[in-house]
Amino acid sequence: MTRVRTTFAAAAALLTLAGCGAVQGWTPAAQAQTPAPAPAPATEATARPTLVVTLVIDQFSANLFNQYRDDFTGGLATLAQQGRVHANGFQQHGLTETCPGHSTVLTGMNPARTGIPANDWVDPATGKEVYCLFSPVNHLAHGDDTTDNGVVGTEQLEATTLADWLKAASPQSRVFAVSGKDRGAINLNGHKGDGAYWYTVGFGFTTYVEPGQTAEARLQPVAALNSRIAERLRATPPSWTYTRDACRNLDGEWEINGQTFRSSLPPQRFELDTSPILDELTLEAATELLETQQLGRRGVVDMLGVSLSGTDRIGHTFGTQGPEMCEQMHRLDAALGRFLERLPQGAIVVLTADHGGSDFVERLAVRGYPHAHRGDAAAMARINETLKAQFGLDYGPLSLGGSGVMVGDAEQKGLPEPLRGRILNAALELLRANPDIAFAESRDVLLAEPMPPADLTPDLMTVRQRMRLSAVAQRSPDIITALKENVVMGGRVGRTISGHGTPWDYDRRVPIIFWWPGAQGQERFLPIRTIDIAPTLAPIIGVQTPADLDGRCIDLQAPGGSVCPTGR
Repeated sequence: MTRVRTTFAAAAALLTLAGCGAVQGWTPAAQAQTPAPAPAPATEATARPTLVVTLVIDQFSANLFNQYRDDFTGGLATLAQQGRVHANGFQQHGLTETCPGHSTVLTGMNPARTGIPANDWVDPATGKEVYCLFSPVNHLAHGDDTTDNGVVGTEQLEATTLADWLKAASPQSRVFAVSGKDRGAINLNGHKGDGAYWYTVGFGFTTYVEPGQTAEARLQPVAALNSRIAERLRATPPSWTYTRDACRNLDGEWEINGQTFRSSLPPQRFELDTSPILDELTLEAATELLETQQLGRRGVVDMLGVSLSGTDRIGHTFGTQGPEMCEQMHRLDAALGRFLERLPQGAIVVLTADHGGSDFVERLAVRGYPHAHRGDAAAMARINETLKAQFGLDYGPLSLGGSGVMVGDAEQKGLPEPLRGRILNAALELLRANPDIAFAESRDVLLAEPMPPADLTPDLMTVRQRMRLSAVAQRSPDIITALKENVVMGGRVGRTISGHGTPWDYDRRVPIIFWWPGAQGQERFLPIRTIDIAPTLAPIIGVQTPADLDGRCIDLQAPGGSVCPTGR
């Protein structure tokens, strides 16, 4: 891993240690395979946390959190009422997608330094798309490398994580992560974690296998769980319908790109991984790891990452303001409640999101936001025709890739200079004239600009500064763009009808909540950032951080009496 900016040796400085509810015939496994251990009384030896639990709810905007906050009665209610609640948290960068968002949570660094600008990018040498966690030396444990996102690993992540700092200083510590998506689990597990597991339909929880490892050994921590899940699904096929009248009352019918979308339950096409069941299974897997690995109960600090993908899948497929998301919020709340009850006394929990999201534009438009619309899908083709004529080309030089625009030849490979630069500048002029586009700039120009000041709060950043934090050499697109607020492209019923990925606050603003058993609730209204999470947790568990983090430590007044290092 020669590309990792912060070496594991440097991170190994000092470590000081003080010592799924029933729905329509399908029932998530009871999460009490073994009796929950009685919380031990707090003593001087247990004052410092022995387990860090990182919860990331995919596409859980601060808007969504606040919308349902008064209705929560389970785990989200516990966190909101008893935790240190930063309702104005931020993913402060501009290209708000799952992989870059997850990369900030435990590294303390912005995507510009984690090396993860987007979920994927285009390699200019080959013209091929590269997944954000692509790792050609690895294999998938379930035996089919063509499924999911292909072969994955940590090679593309250029920063170390809190989990890596802990493992370097305390090799006996255990680190696991689980998710509905590979990029959710792997980013939280870090380079040195003991296992990153994600759900794949038809198999169960899988992982990646590095050279010299076996699939059987890698899957051992979840093998029994996978067998139980498979048996349960065979016996009673899952389904999804209403549990609450308040959600049923949100039914509606919409026209989206000439297709009729019936917003109701059961959905027009039920799939397990676009339903609340995905998160219930993920939390079941988290509980399995918690119990079988005895996390937080072995006298050392352990870590468990849990990335919950259901909200994102449901938001994309059905929008955020319909009955589908309503049911998701309540069922996720209940499942989190069951999970929190299983945690040992020595746990400290942080909850946040990788990005936010918005509703589909057709519903927004009739609810008071008439500017919300789907952009002109033919605009790129017209720009390409103009550039073909201007430069005498027989191909369109622009293509979409990596959350922006690439300039390339007929095979989408990079063009030589000065032709590339001339086409790029002409394309910028045409893109900026498009009424749907709010921002367009070349990657190289952004990379030449300084990073935003470290003390600039994320809500006051310009769009340009937000985009600078997403720019990565050789990986970001040739032209980094942003559509105007509540303007989206494309949309297909049954696939994706709403999205995220913009520099606007509905995609950047996320809750950040810290909680531990016995915590006293406290609201903190000033903005903090997801890059502040790792430097905040590190002193609480006695781990020294690298010196060059983008984030800062927040004093939580947490167990153990740890305070932020001076000057950090």
